[in-house]
Amino acid sequence: MIQYNPRSWFSLIFDVYSRYVIKLLFPLLLFVGVFTLLLCFLVIDVLNLHYGGTIAFHSILGVILGLFLVLRTNTAYDRWWEGRKLWGQLVNDSRQIAIKIDAFLPKEATEDREFFRRMIPNAAFAIKEHLRDSILVGEMDTINDEIKSRIIKSKHRPNMVNRLLYDRVMKCVKEGTITAEQLFILDKELKGFTDIVGACERIKSTPIPYSYSMFIKKFLFIYAITLPISFMWDFGYWTVFIVMLAFYFLVSIELISEEIEDPFGTDINDLPLNEIALKIKRNVSEILHN
Repeated sequence: MIQYNPRSWFSLIFDVYSRYVIKLLFPLLLFVGVFTLLLCFLVIDVLNLHYGGTIAFHSILGVILGLFLVLRTNTAYDRWWEGRKLWGQLVNDSRQIAIKIDAFLPKEATEDREFFRRMIPNAAFAIKEHLRDSILVGEMDTINDEIKSRIIKSKHRPNMVNRLLYDRVMKCVKEGTITAEQLFILDKELKGFTDIVGACERIKSTPIPYSYSMFIKKFLFIYAITLPISFMWDFGYWTVFIVMLAFYFLVSIELISEEIEDPFGTDINDLPLNEIALKIKRNVSEILHN
């Protein structure tokens, strides 16, 4: 995710991201520009048609289109913000379970403390890679080859990591280092890991409905290619630049919405999952440091 100063107007206006958007939209912008140029040439120079032109029709369509884009952007941002809240909850749950483990386990239980110190952050790394459809385990601190093998062989690695944590807690209960009452206290955060995975999967696997996305794109395209009719008789060939500029702003909004509606990827506006997972690892290591 891009870190920036919201008060720095100059840097925001001339930021490289604007050039990235232009590069991404260049084929569409070129098509709209060439289409408008040919239409102006055909109507003004070849057919020599003259019409007063009116922007009233496109003004009405613009209001309707604006409402659709606002709804589209709000829907995408809601998904992005919900994802951020879920990962914020993951940070809190990881800290809480580490604090409770540190308080419950005796200092001499070094093996168990080391297990939780290294395995709790693995839940965040497993969730991150799972949401990105990745099979990488290089960031995980898997303690031994047996645990690493179990994680690699599992089809749902966040579930496997959570199961390993539960297994270790139950082992501590049987050995008497954790009481049944303490197990009940730990259950909330352990269960929370699974709840967070499920909520993130819901966001990732439920895109904006196809018909809604298709209609907005068609609306944008039809609006852009009919826009020259409102301007060509008053502005002549300057209509090309007017239409391209309007198309750039309108499509950029749709492009941003597409980018943030799945906030768990690696796009520049997606959530900083790598940084959050590393923060969890640092916090847990500090709490459970022997």
